[in-house]
Amino acid sequence: MSSSGSKVKAWISAFRLRTLPLALASIGMGSFLAAAEGKFNLAVVGWCMLTTLLLQILSNLANDYGDTKHGADSIHRQGPQRAVQAGLITPGQMKRAMVIFTLLSLFSGLMLLWTAFGHEGLYLFLLFLGLGLAAIWAAINYTAGAKPYGYAGLGDISVFLFFGLVGVGGTYFLQTQSLNYRILLPAASLGFFSTAVLNVNNIRDIESDRLAGKYSLPVRLGPIKARIYHLVLLTAGFLASLFFVLLTSHNNWQFLFLLALPLLGFNGWQVWRIRQSKALDPYLKQMALTTLVFVVSFGIGLLL
Repeated sequence: MSSSGSKVKAWISAFRLRTLPLALASIGMGSFLAAAEGKFNLAVVGWCMLTTLLLQILSNLANDYGDTKHGADSIHRQGPQRAVQAGLITPGQMKRAMVIFTLLSLFSGLMLLWTAFGHEGLYLFLLFLGLGLAAIWAAINYTAGAKPYGYAGLGDISVFLFFGLVGVGGTYFLQTQSLNYRILLPAASLGFFSTAVLNVNNIRDIESDRLAGKYSLPVRLGPIKARIYHLVLLTAGFLASLFFVLLTSHNNWQFLFLLALPLLGFNGWQVWRIRQSKALDPYLKQMALTTLVFVVSFGIGLLL
């Protein structure tokens, strides 16, 4: 393969395309909730999706750069090799790409807010602009900042908020421009399940993270308690949506999300059972796919 072809392949790898569907899950959930109230807005959803994809790629690039800079991506890491660590992309090139995706995310976010609020919703525009800037800050500073909060064990809180409450609630509000506190229950489900994906990743990387001084929750809890925490996340995510359906159910189709329950149980059992770090990698992917199955089945149940 030519050097240019290798470089393109390295950039595609650094984008971590397999993480993008999970990033869209919160947009899907928020949109299903809005559609169930007859307020689906295709233009808003399109800009939501683009902004979310750009933020996720920005986060992935920052993670590649930051974990190499701080030592978490090393020969001891059990997961896939990263581009900066492998020397396929230089730190300078990665920093420039981070700037580009920061600007793209900001532009897309501004277009989203203009589409949703126009010139009449100035205060809402400014409120959501603040949330958008916070999302950009969180994407970069998870591992790439001078004091990355991911190294202090705060990544779980960030994922719960941005993939759950903010992602779902924001997408819902941008279309409906109304508040419904009950939707925080399925939003919390997305937050718990997305955090579970991160938790599998962090359990897998306990040893390399500890050596690098990255004190993720699994490093702080230890391998057994981290697996108990994983089961708590799965249970809490399931119960939050069950409570929502029990509160709002109009027909039995809303229980369609129960189709995801065997997949959640399988993931919980495998993560509990497996002790070899590298063998956990398939269940990181399986948890992400399970979250998508949950969102689709939950959304179809709402609309039927």
